[in-house]
Amino acid sequence: MSMSSTPLGARARARMEVAAAIKDEARRQLAAEGAAKLSLRAVARALGMVSSALYRYFPSRDDLLTALIIDAYDSVGERAEAAHAKAADAGPVRRWTAVAEAVREWALRHPHEYALIYGSPVPGYSAPDTTVPPASRVGLVFIGIVRDAHHGQGLTELPPLPPELAPEADRMAADLAPDLPPATVAALVAAWAQLFGLVGFELFGQFHRVVEDREPFFRHAVVRLAHGVGLVEGER
Repeated sequence: MSMSSTPLGARARARMEVAAAIKDEARRQLAAEGAAKLSLRAVARALGMVSSALYRYFPSRDDLLTALIIDAYDSVGERAEAAHAKAADAGPVRRWTAVAEAVREWALRHPHEYALIYGSPVPGYSAPDTTVPPASRVGLVFIGIVRDAHHGQGLTELPPLPPELAPEADRMAADLAPDLPPATVAALVAAWAQLFGLVGFELFGQFHRVVEDREPFFRHAVVRLAHGVGLVEGER
């Protein structure tokens, strides 16, 4: 390493540390106030920075929100991918369940970040395209499980789609998984929505006095979702 590159490396590390501190404080504010009230001035004040210094890292509230959203999607995506890798030798239903359970566990540990990415939209904020790849990570794991089954031991045959849904199912299949049957892709999208509905209901208190023993209930529900997309028990 040349002498001239060392100060640049130190500056880059320092910049990363300050950016991380800004995001950590912003997450604390999310927990206390919610995303709609996130304020760059308040973050700067809490860190003992002048606002103009913080703007060099995140020029606007939306830039900071985007960074938090990408971090959250990447965090839950990493958990899903790690759970899938750990269960790689199991059958497709077990792999599906392991990933779903990892998503739930992440949400319970990070409720405010879950609310940021899967809760109500933040007023006045429009997510840029840079959030799309991180947001896709969990869904791609589930698609991969179904794809492996489709090209391996096979999927159970699903009921035919109603004629009015067929064009939309064809479009979704072309966009998301062209190598899978459109009926399977439509079932996958429905299962994805239902999975996050289960997690959101638990996280936001909708199961209060309805479901008390929530872990086995969740596991049973996600196994049913796996069967609903055509997965069957058995070896990979």
